Amino acid sequence: MNTTPRPASGDAITYASAGVDTAAGDRAVELMKEAVAATHGPDVLGGIGAFAGLVDVSALKEYRRPLLASSTDGVGTKIAIARALDVHDTIGQDLVGMVVDDIVVVGAAPLAMTDYIACGAVVPERIADIVRGIAEGCRLAGCALVGGETAEHPGLMSPEDYDVAGAAVGVVEADDLLGPDRVRQGDVVIGMDASGLHSNGYSLVRAVVSAAGLSLEQRVEDFGRTLGEELLEPTRIYTADLLAVLRDARTAGAVHALSHVTGGGLAANLARVMPHGLAARVDRALWEPAPVFSRVAEWGSVPQFDLEGTLNMGIGMVALVAQEQADQVLAVLAERGLGARAIGEVVAEESLPEPGHALEHVVAGAKGVEGGAVMLAGQHPGWA
Repeated sequence: MNTTPRPASGDAITYASAGVDTAAGDRAVELMKEAVAATHGPDVLGGIGAFAGLVDVSALKEYRRPLLASSTDGVGTKIAIARALDVHDTIGQDLVGMVVDDIVVVGAAPLAMTDYIACGAVVPERIADIVRGIAEGCRLAGCALVGGETAEHPGLMSPEDYDVAGAAVGVVEADDLLGPDRVRQGDVVIGMDASGLHSNGYSLVRAVVSAAGLSLEQRVEDFGRTLGEELLEPTRIYTADLLAVLRDARTAGAVHALSHVTGGGLAANLARVMPHGLAARVDRALWEPAPVFSRVAEWGSVPQFDLEGTLNMGIGMVALVAQEQADQVLAVLAERGLGARAIGEVVAEESLPEPGHALEHVVAGAKGVEGGAVMLAGQHPGWA
């Protein structure tokens, strides 16, 4: 007697009827493979479809003591904006920026990146748009996209849902490793312009937009475009610009530490690279955040400290550089078209004055790092 359970309806259950369309996945690969291949140089072996991406690292033989640097990240709830507008070709650049700019912080050059896309249902055109954005981000960073995975999760995610994650590996000579041990009193704090909100704080931003009853399609004169277009502005990728500074003969040895301003804001992330006994004194009066930051504050009556502890406030990357070479660093960045300026200096922590104004405060011990401190003072031009 055959006791094998049968579907109640009598119909056979297939992978497709369970919600997974492998043919759609194949179509997505066909649509994306040209963009992915464009990130491959002669050091990438094989092609799309292999079980593992291969990179020839023979050049590492020239290193005295090569250190591998790795990072992984996603783009958070910014994806909700992309879904609402059905625009998916910028999220990939956000992903790359979140990953490779953490790697360059230690002075490492990214070698290769992989991505992972989970979705409720594979829509080939949507998946291809996401991966094209990832490939464009890798191109901007000078990094090969050597592999990826797209996985359908029917029953776990709705058909329109998706999430992205990525990981990358880079290399730095041990003698060139950047970090707190290189920072010195008198170093200049250089802040580099963000392209916008980047990919952090969107839970706050979305809550503000919802509470204010705003439409993503409405034009905002301060932005010169729609609200949705402003919110989807892709994350600036600093990797190539910073590697140029590190390699330029005019600025050799100038950069002592870098800080990627992501979740937690400028002060909390800068504090991660401050050594014990030293503090970065940052003056808000030295830069003016883009209008999107003041509008979010206005629309949601968001307290400034909360805003600063969530968003980048217009500074996406910070460099701590030797005072005598600060002008040269700024010159190299300007040549590359990246807006940057001195926004503070490194001082002895014991010399910090007691906060004497409501907007003055000190951040230390951020993100589990017990080091130096960061003091924010002054106010942005045009801010009350």
